[in-house]
Amino acid sequence: MINGLILAFEFFSRLPVKKNVDFTKENISYSVFFMPLVGLTLGLISAIFFNLIVQYDRLIASFLTVAIMMILTGGLHIDGLSDTFDGFLSNRNKEKTIEIMKDSRIGTFGTIAIIFVVLGKILLIYRITKNINAAIIFSMGNSRLATSMNIAHKKCAKNEGLGFLFYNSKPSNKVIVSTAVYVLFILIENIYNIIPLLATVLFNLTFAKWADRKIGGITGDINGATIELGEMISLLAYWGISQWI
Repeated sequence: MINGLILAFEFFSRLPVKKNVDFTKENISYSVFFMPLVGLTLGLISAIFFNLIVQYDRLIASFLTVAIMMILTGGLHIDGLSDTFDGFLSNRNKEKTIEIMKDSRIGTFGTIAIIFVVLGKILLIYRITKNINAAIIFSMGNSRLATSMNIAHKKCAKNEGLGFLFYNSKPSNKVIVSTAVYVLFILIENIYNIIPLLATVLFNLTFAKWADRKIGGITGDINGATIELGEMISLLAYWGISQWI
């Protein structure tokens, strides 16, 4: 279990965790269990950074916070976002779409997706006027919990790659436990936190259905895309809460 925790931080973040852990099925399965904790930790660091800068300028603080969010993950999920949209919006068949997603070069649709998500997050963080710390922290946790659900319960599009390694680790039982613990935690903080979580989960399920139609399942790139998009959907829901509740 400890190895799974270490692997989760090593793979899903760029925090300096200096211990080599083998990519065994058990370790990978536990790393999926700890994905929400990784998100909460990165969110906490991002929120602390935001609070240090916001006293000088809110817009600059929003911009730098989104930059920190990307730096903390090493751009791993942003890369998945661009690959996914380059492939999905190319209007090709399954085999060609997967081939495009494997290409390390970024295309027009991938560039547009990155710009849209990055600007969207900056704008939302800037505009959220209530409970901004919870919005940043839990949005990063929400997106990873929702993605862990896809990993556990949605079929993989191909029998190779990192996405297949995580899918093949069979983490469904562990994800059920992590979901229960996570939901209890956010409800204790504030009952309204359930709204952004539900919005993120519903979005990820919808995105997974689109992926199933396009290429027959999910991949590592798609998991990265749902983490990035899930953060934005969660922030959007927190903005709505700040406006109307």
